[in-house]
Amino acid sequence: MGHVSELWKMGANIEVEGNTAIITGVEKLTGAPLVANNLRAGAALVVAGLSAEGRSVVYGMEHVMRGYSNIHQKLRALDAKVELVSDEEAVNIA
Repeated sequence: MGHVSELWKMGANIEVEGNTAIITGVEKLTGAPLVANNLRAGAALVVAGLSAEGRSVVYGMEHVMRGYSNIHQKLRALDAKVELVSDEEAVNIA
């Protein structure tokens, strides 16, 4: 559930009750700087970033890159606008 706070940054409407997340749809998500703390949370943040309006920067992508080989290339093959940069470079983008 650690990534819920990251999704809140994007405007997600999520209520946490114990180990349960209650998600109510919103009109749109807004791009934001995000931190991926683990593989699945990072993948969720990437998908959220792709659906958001504006630019999202996901830091800590090493988790995602280990679990999903060449995910950025696979997403580009689906016509997603993604770029893999170092965390240092991302600071200048965000």
